[in-house]
Parts: sequence; C-alpha cells; structure tokens
Amino acid sequence: MIKKIKFIGNLAVFKDFVWDNEAYDSNGNIETFKDINIIYGRNYSGKTTLSRILRGMETGKLSEKFENPSFKVVFADGTEITESILTQHGKKIRVFNEDFVRENLRFIVNPDDNIESFAILGEKNNKIEKEIEELESKLGTNEEGEETGLYAELREASKDFKNAKQDYESANDALSKQLSEKATDKNIGIKYRPERFGDQNYNIQKLQKDIEKVRDTNYKPPKDEQIIQSENLITEKTLQPVSPFFAPSLNFSALVIEAESFITKKISESEKIEELVKDAVLNRWVKEGRIYHKEKRNKCAFCGNPITEDRWLKLEKHFDKESEQLEKNIDALINKIEKEKSIVSSALSINKALFYSKFHGKLDELNNNLKEAVDNYTKSLDLMIDKLKNRKSDILNQKSFVRPDDTSGDLLFAWNSYEAIRSESDGFSTSLSSQQTIAKEALRIKEVSDYLLIIQYEERFSSIEKLKAKLEKVEHRKNQIKGEIHLKEERILSLRRKLSDEERGADKVNEYLNNFFGHSFLSLEAQKNKMVGEGSKQICYEITRDGKKAYHLSEGECSLIAFCYFIAKLNEIDTKNSKPIIWIDDPVSSLDANHIFFVYSLINAEIVSKKRFEQLFVSTHDLNFLKYLRRLCGKYVSVNGKEKDYQKCYFVVVRYGNASTICKMPKYLKEYATEFNYLFQQIHKCAEIDVVNDTNYTTFYNFANNARKFLEIYLYYKYPDKGMSDDTLRCFFGEKMIPAILTDRINNEYSHCAVLERGATPIEVPEMQAAARLIIERLKRDREQYSSLLRSIGEDKVPEMQE
Repeated sequence: MIKKIKFIGNLAVFKDFVWDNEAYDSNGNIETFKDINIIYGRNYSGKTTLSRILRGMETGKLSEKFENPSFKVVFADGTEITESILTQHGKKIRVFNEDFVRENLRFIVNPDDNIESFAILGEKNNKIEKEIEELESKLGTNEEGEETGLYAELREASKDFKNAKQDYESANDALSKQLSEKATDKNIGIKYRPERFGDQNYNIQKLQKDIEKVRDTNYKPPKDEQIIQSENLITEKTLQPVSPFFAPSLNFSALVIEAESFITKKISESEKIEELVKDAVLNRWVKEGRIYHKEKRNKCAFCGNPITEDRWLKLEKHFDKESEQLEKNIDALINKIEKEKSIVSSALSINKALFYSKFHGKLDELNNNLKEAVDNYTKSLDLMIDKLKNRKSDILNQKSFVRPDDTSGDLLFAWNSYEAIRSESDGFSTSLSSQQTIAKEALRIKEVSDYLLIIQYEERFSSIEKLKAKLEKVEHRKNQIKGEIHLKEERILSLRRKLSDEERGADKVNEYLNNFFGHSFLSLEAQKNKMVGEGSKQICYEITRDGKKAYHLSEGECSLIAFCYFIAKLNEIDTKNSKPIIWIDDPVSSLDANHIFFVYSLINAEIVSKKRFEQLFVSTHDLNFLKYLRRLCGKYVSVNGKEKDYQKCYFVVVRYGNASTICKMPKYLKEYATEFNYLFQQIHKCAEIDVVNDTNYTTFYNFANNARKFLEIYLYYKYPDKGMSDDTLRCFFGEKMIPAILTDRINNEYSHCAVLERGATPIEVPEMQAAARLIIERLKRDREQYSSLLRSIGEDKVPEMQE
C-alpha cells in the first residue's frame, strides 16, 4: 500500500513539494494515504500529473516531455520508488488517465484507428481448469497475513531472509564502522596522520588492502628496534655529503724489522769493563756519572777520590761510539713508534650526526671494532717499545726478539668499512624519499595490525562470514520458492490464455455500457483485422452505432467508452483475481449529472463492492461527483477473520501561481461538497484576507466569477420569479445604489473581460475586497443561514452581527 508521495522535485506544476510540510491536519499530524483516497482539485491544479507518477510505476516509463523529473513514493513496508527505479515495487498498478486513453483507445485521436483488444476467460475446458486448480492449490492464497501453500512458504522464507540479512548487515555494519573510523576518523584515523603513515588521502578502500597484507601468511610484524629505526627515518632531513676518509699508511712491518735489528744487535766486547758488562744497572749508573763528571770534576762526587787519567781512558773505551749510536737509534725508533701510535689513534673519529639514522647501528658496531683494532695495534707497538727500552737499559748485552701480532689488517678493515658506510650514506640522500615512504608504510601496516587485534577482527570476520553463508542459504531458499511460484503463475497464465477469448472483452464493455449507462445504440465490436502468424489474425475493437463504424462521437461518449473499457480491462487475465492499486483520474469530464452518478455506481459496484483493489485513488474536479464519492464504502476481511470498514482519506490539490501542493481536504469540502458551499468559502476568504501576497492573489482574480455564480444561485432561490438582475441586486443590498452598482460592475466587467483593455489591466484588489465584504455583511442579516454557511466551510465561531 502506498503511504505517501514523499517528494516531487520538478514535475509539471509540482516544484519541490514535500509531503510532510503540507499534508497534515489541524493538530499538525502528518496524513497518509488509506484504503480509499478521494482527491479534489480544480482543472490545471496537477491531478493528472499525480496520476502520471503512478502510470509510470505501472508502465516503467515517464513522459519524455518532463525535464529532469524527480519524485519519491513511499510504501507502507518502507519501499521507496523514484524516477530511476519505477517498477521495483512488486505491485500491480492500474491507472486510468488521459495517457491510458491515448494509448489504448486511439480512435479518439484518429477516428479511423481502432481500440486495443484484451482477453478474458472464455468457455470452460475441464482438463485445463483442473490443471489450473491443482496449480492454484499448490500456490495457495496470497492474502496478506493469511498466506497458504507456497505463498506461506515464501512468507516464512522471506522472514528468515529478512532476519538473516538484518543479522549480517548489523554485524557487518558495526565492523565496517570501526574500520571506517580507523581510516578517516579525525581522532584515530590514519588519514589524519600523514606525517607518520604517509597518505593524507587514506580511505576505507585502502584500509581493506592493508588488511589483506596483514592477513597474508608471509607478513611478520616488525620488531621494536625496526619500529624505532622507521620512526627515526621518517623524520630525517637531507644531509650534506660526508667528507671522504683517507687512511694513513701503516709502517708496522718496517718498524718490526728495525726494532728486531736493534734489540738483537751484538756490541763488541773488547776493552770493556767486565764488571759493568755483567751489571746493567751499574753500567747505567756509571754511564750517567761519567756524563756528570766529564770535564766538570777531577774528584768523584761520591767517594771524593781523584779520577785518574787511566780511569778516564778505560771508561772512554768502555762507552764507545757503537753503543752510543745504538742508543740513539733505539731512541729514534721509539719516537717513530710513538708517532705511529699517535697517527693511528687520531686517524678516524666517527660522528654519527653526519649520518642518517639508518646507519647509526652500523656506525656503533664499527666504532667498537675500530677502538678494538686501534687498541690491539697500539699494544703491538707498545710491546716493541718495551723491548727497545729494555735493550737500551742493557745496551751492551744482545736480547732475543719475539715479533708482536700484526693487527694492521683489522685496522685497515675498519677504515675501509667506514668509507663504505660513508659512500652508502651519501648515496642514500637520493633515495631518502622512497625509503621514508617504505618506512611509513611499514608503520601503517603495523598500526593496522595492532588495531585488528584490538577490535578482534579475525573472530568477528569469521562470525560475519558464517552469517553471510547463512544469508546466502536462506536467500537461495527464498529465490527457489519465488522461482517455483513464478513458474506456476506463468503456467496458470499460459493455461488461462488457452481459455481466453478476446471477443469477450468487447462483450464486457458493452455490458457496462448497457447496464450502467443505457447506451444500447453504441457498442464495441471485435474485428479480426491483422495477420500475426501463419493464418492467425489479431483481434481489435471498433466502436459501432447501429451496426456501422461510428464517427464523430461526442466528448461525453468518448469518456463513457474509455471508462467502461478501463473497468472491463480489470477482468483481463493478467489482472483478474488480483488486487491491484487503482488510480482513476477525473473520469467524469464532459459528462452530464446522470452519467456522473452512473460512473460512481460503476466504481462502487465493480471495484469497491467486489473488493477488487488493494488501494483505490479517485481524483476529480467536479463537486457533484465528489459528493457521490463520499458514499464509497465497503468492508474487507481482516487477518483475524473479522470484517472491517475500508479506511478513507480526503485530499485537495491546490495550485498557487505556477506551483501546486497536496493538502488535507478541508471540512467544508469533505462534509458539504456542493459548489454553493465552495463559492461562499471563496467570497468569505476574499473578505477576510489582510495582506495580499503570492500565495493568495489568485483568490482576487477568481473572485468575479465566483461572486457572480454565487449570487446567481443565491438570488434565484431567494427571488425565484426574477433570478439575478439589477432589481434583485437592489432588493438584496437595499435601496443604497452604490453597493449594487459596484457589485454588478465586478460581476459583469471583471468576470467577462468585455474589452481588450480590461484584459490588459491588473485586477484592482480593493474593489474586489470591498464587494466581498458587502456580500458577507448582507448575508449576516440572516443569522441562522449565515451561521450554517460558516459551519459548512469549517468556521465554527460565528462573529457578532454589525449594525
């Protein structure tokens, strides 16, 4: 059942219409469509436009004349239909409007054309009917809430599907929401931390791809030191190139050879003082004393005895040039070794600040290795120094020499490693950006991995997959049942077509024409006039009068035939035994009062009384027909088996300028539907308006015609011997001539537009309102009638009389 036309954006006279802003009662409650819906609207107000929305939902297309149309129709089950999905409602809809007439009864436009035929059930065929009965028995009934057979199975399967879908969507939506928040939420979203995660355009689709990487079996979360390294890397700025390191030359081998030669050198023993040779300490003491005494003292500073020439000669021969030269050579070699130590110790100092953090770990390791290599090299040099000093202290005696370890290779390896790291660091500047991108991605994937653990993604994903599998299973079951129902329905239609008789469609139309309208002289005749296959012809209808094809039908006759055709078409195979949504648009155009009643009777007898509808809409511009429509009533059997009255609702379509709206029908139209009431309401409205604006100015443009028609009716009943004339106007208003003359001018000049100048001149609102107030004041003299008129238009409070 249709609940409301929620929105009409741009469709003919409807511009941005919103149901909830317009269709409400006096208490502000939103009205909705009911079982039977009566819609009143004056010509050109937009009634046919509304029917075209439903016609589009029936045929699947809207008129191409509409430019950028938009609307939304809401059903009671929540289904929403728009201009882009016209037929996705699953309902049978039948619409009677001018488009239906134009498409099916083309003779109205072209008298030489025919009428489309339709098929209804023909003569009995027991075998076919038995098969149809069996199929219908398996299908069961499709009454809402009372389904049986396959329809009941479909209802249960649909319910299971709805529950499974709700469970799946609820779980999936909850997980999707959390993932969406992680992707784009301002507080926790990856998108808003591009400085760490590297993508300011991050979204849920990219998060899904990252989740796939995390769930890959080859993925291993980075360790803490790797995370720290990545965090340091993403903050790096491009560094200046590091100056190259030039390793000094090492002389270890040469120094060893020279040291060995000095330490193992043998001094000549001739003319040596044996005592001093045997005692190196004493020899050193004498040597130092010799230097202290020579050419300075003649006596020993220790014992006070004189030093003889012979003693000086022996000392000179003992401390000869060879030993002195060896000492000098040893001292020189020690200096060279110390210089070597100094060069090695100060050759390379590692400054990590000059390097990217990526290389700090390598540099730390290298620095340790370098220190160790320098220490080992220095120790080897110190061993040589110790050996040399030992020989110097006992210069006269030859010493053995053990070669120290040569660790120069370790030192050279450390220096070469530094140079390799330096070159790699300088080269890294060119790839810094790409390396930072890789580091940010690693941090992002780790962030996603941690988040999945927090929200228990794997457990929930597994649960959702099970719910999805269940949904697919119940959906398959539902579709299976639906397919089985469709096949059986198609089979039934196929069988009924075998029983169908297109000629009986014409008989049904003639039945309505004769029984309801008494038009026996007009009838529909079935004609076989078009070849559609091998020897078969298509049947179409044509209008005959007295056995001959009828031409020059009146507008009223066309309207009667068209409406009878529509009602008869409800008996065709595709519609019979179903309850469609029916929309009947203004079916009494150009009909006299007697035929208007028969149209109402046909609707009541063939649609309402026979309960052949799910929902009924009837629109009209005719107040007399509206009066009859108020009588439409009927009962239906509810789910609990009890009879209930159809609910009815009344609406009006009102046009303000170039735009129309749908409102709840006012009480005076709903309960007192006569033109006389309506005309009085328009005069009363004109008299009561305080400010003229775009929403009410049409009241003044229509006032002249409304007032003239009202006075004609009112004065005819008040003065039946005179009708409306200057005399009756004077009688009505009294002997004061001005009101009568003023009213007569408005009633005649403004309502008939006698001259071109009148039509080209704007309406003078004060004259209209003055005349309206004069009429109202005159009516107030008959208090009882005036009070009744006010009540008939929904005005409960009767104002005090004015003198």
